[in-house]
Amino acid sequence: MISYETRIGSIGFTENFLSNLIGHAVTSCFGVVGMMPSSRRQRISGLISRKEPSLDRGIKVTGSADEINVEIHIMVTFGMSIPAIAASITEKVRYVVKKATGIAVNRVNVKVDGIKE
Repeated sequence: MISYETRIGSIGFTENFLSNLIGHAVTSCFGVVGMMPSSRRQRISGLISRKEPSLDRGIKVTGSADEINVEIHIMVTFGMSIPAIAASITEKVRYVVKKATGIAVNRVNVKVDGIKE
């Protein structure tokens, strides 16, 4: 949980909330097919579960209330410019997180784990 104190109380954000927020932003970017699991645990739970893949799959958030670092694992559309997709994702994630939470995003690492035709 990432939390900070204000003059009227404490504000906290769970990693799950931030991951879902970032997942919505990433999947709305042009050229992104979907999220890829980033750990063995996520891969195994994806194989066991028959439900729709969750938006927080493939996202790792670390940091503090001052700034966070985000690691994103995605699948892209064949023929698209990967640097353009990564730049779009980076800017959108920084904007959405700052607007929704007030927390600055220090670094966004975009890892392309698959290409779909």
